Amino acid sequence: MSPLGQGIIVICVVAVTVALVMTLLRVKRAVIRAESLLELVERELRPLAGQVEGLAQDLRSLSRQVTAELERVSVVVRRLEELTMTLGRIAGAVASVSRVGQVAGVATGLKRGLDVFVSRMKRRAR
Repeated sequence: MSPLGQGIIVICVVAVTVALVMTLLRVKRAVIRAESLLELVERELRPLAGQVEGLAQDLRSLSRQVTAELERVSVVVRRLEELTMTLGRIAGAVASVSRVGQVAGVATGLKRGLDVFVSRMKRRAR
């Protein structure tokens, strides 16, 4: 190979080597930045993880309390349903008694009216 060809190859090798070194330096800087960023994220995440755990425990506690309260409300609703059914039966009985009373009142009124009619008819017949 001629000295000119060898010189061109050496220059190309040096240029590629310089490009690789610069690329490696940039990669090194990026890795250092990423490492510092990850350390920062790790420092911030530890307290957050503790807070999330505390919130999860609070949520479990609230869930248990809500379940207990819903069970109590369910018992009250069942009792109210039974009471409503009982009151409905009582109201039906009172309504039937009042209907009987109304019918008896009408019958009494008709009897009195008939008695008055008969007595007036007797008076006219005399």
